[in-house]
Amino acid sequence: MAGAAGSGLAQQPATPPAQSAPTPAQQAQLARQDAEMSQAALKVAQMVDAGQLGPLWDGASAVARKAVAREAFVKQVGEERARLGAVVGRGQASVSRVQYGPGAQVPAGLYINVSFPSRFAGAPQPVRELVSFRLDEDQTWRLSGYNLRVPPRS
Repeated sequence: MAGAAGSGLAQQPATPPAQSAPTPAQQAQLARQDAEMSQAALKVAQMVDAGQLGPLWDGASAVARKAVAREAFVKQVGEERARLGAVVGRGQASVSRVQYGPGAQVPAGLYINVSFPSRFAGAPQPVRELVSFRLDEDQTWRLSGYNLRVPPRS
């Protein structure tokens, strides 16, 4: 989870990845969900900006809290962000969905990943911020991960 939680997000029906071309109504529902999840991911990123890492972990999906201890999450994300410096700006969010079955490297379930190209004062190139959510058994989307993909130092 290299990152964790946020309070439970609004309950909404899961929209599994489409097997065929979605209808106009399904396209509208996906667009609405993309916008909602992008806003939720931005809220998570802003909580990270503010150093509110413990509360993020506290509200994360149980699968995320099981994957990484609170102290480890707070330490790892805090150190990564301190090294990058202040946020200068975030680009347009990109949303993707993935369904994992039993035996995958992550717990089975439906996930939504929101990625931002972000600029930090201490990084010469944009950094990819990835916020992941899992549809928990109670049909609530919860944070399942926060990850920074920093370009290698030259």
